[in-house]
Amino acid sequence: MALELWSEYASATLEVVDAHPDPAGAMTAAAAGRPAVLFGPYGSSPAVAAIGAVAQPDGPAVWNHGGATSRLAWPRFPRVLNVLTPASAYFHGILHAVRATGHPLASITVLHADTGFARDVASGALAVGAELGYEVTRQVFQPGAAARAARTAPPADLVLVAAGFEDELAAARVLLGAPGSRSRVLGFVGAGVDEVLSEFGDRRELLVGPSQWTVRSALGAPADEGPDAGWFVDRYRRATGHEPEYPAAQAFAAGVLASRCVRDAASSEPTNVVAAAARLRCRTLYGSFRLDPRTGQQVGHRMLTVQWQRGVRRVVWPPEHAEAVLLVPRRRE
Repeated sequence: MALELWSEYASATLEVVDAHPDPAGAMTAAAAGRPAVLFGPYGSSPAVAAIGAVAQPDGPAVWNHGGATSRLAWPRFPRVLNVLTPASAYFHGILHAVRATGHPLASITVLHADTGFARDVASGALAVGAELGYEVTRQVFQPGAAARAARTAPPADLVLVAAGFEDELAAARVLLGAPGSRSRVLGFVGAGVDEVLSEFGDRRELLVGPSQWTVRSALGAPADEGPDAGWFVDRYRRATGHEPEYPAAQAFAAGVLASRCVRDAASSEPTNVVAAAARLRCRTLYGSFRLDPRTGQQVGHRMLTVQWQRGVRRVVWPPEHAEAVLLVPRRRE
């Protein structure tokens, strides 16, 4: 829907090719038509498969708005254009926010599935945790084995979980029912959105998670390229009946950025579009855009850390976007 809104805004023709169950085949078929702008699918594994299928030096430029994996980087994927913050940064804000409270938390356990996306999230958390001086432990589990891993995880002041949403839900059922669970900080990738852990209701209180974008943090923020968040939220709500989550904002922003780069390049030729994107510094409704000149990873956009407080997700990090301070549960002796 978000890309349909962009196509209407940009007066562009949008053709959708279903990436399931063969993202590589779908991308190859889409690229064969030599479209002026090409977008990747949602999800890290589908995005790697799809963009990898056309990842040649003379291949098309592909706007990646749905695959947060750090694998989608230059030079292995020479013409990928990353809109979203990579998964390796998903838990950075939680660690920095906890440290900023001055609370004497000392140990971290990272539970993660043995998948590319979850390993990416965990590796980033473990690296920053070690840099900040925490005692860090990782526990890896196979997809489908999250509950058992949660039951046998070493105790820690801060427990972070990265997996598919079904596995995160299974781990949460164990961790939220464990003795002492409410005296430690619990973080889940799925805590960053409304629906994933919704079955817990009020028991989500104080859970933390990452979010690429929230409506409240974006409303009122200026955009120097494309419409602002107020415009987008209003149009999206009219079209769907509900407010957009961050995947929708990512997709719409990808369209805005693609239009800008084609305009700057005065051409849709991939080499020129990639060069224009590499030079671009701007702010859309999704936030700032800037690509790392070495890797092509997105470094302009800031990942948000949210915490459930009184039934609402509130941004607690970074400070310039914070709606509230991080609340750390009191230790129970």
